[in-house]
Amino acid sequence: MNEQEFDAMAQAAMAGIESALEISSADLDFDWVAPGVLEIETGAGVRVVLNRNDATREIWMAAPAGGFHFRHDGTAWRDTRDGGDLLEKLEFLLSAYCGTKVVLE
Repeated sequence: MNEQEFDAMAQAAMAGIESALEISSADLDFDWVAPGVLEIETGAGVRVVLNRNDATREIWMAAPAGGFHFRHDGTAWRDTRDGGDLLEKLEFLLSAYCGTKVVLE
């Protein structure tokens, strides 16, 4: 994937996550803290940070459960360790931190 393709796909993924957070009924606050860096905070004060890493062409997620790197496989953003989907992993972690099911569509 070249730089322009990564830029377009990463922007679309991050914008999609932002849109999903906006319509979610979960107790979450989120904000762009820098270009390409989205910080999500639960009502309990737990933070999850998503950011683009242009050098590796990945989206990174930092959470209390650890750090995760996601690379696009041609169809989806997949965890480089276990192959998990970015949105599914984000939903799982936010649900755990909120204590209630978080659905991001």
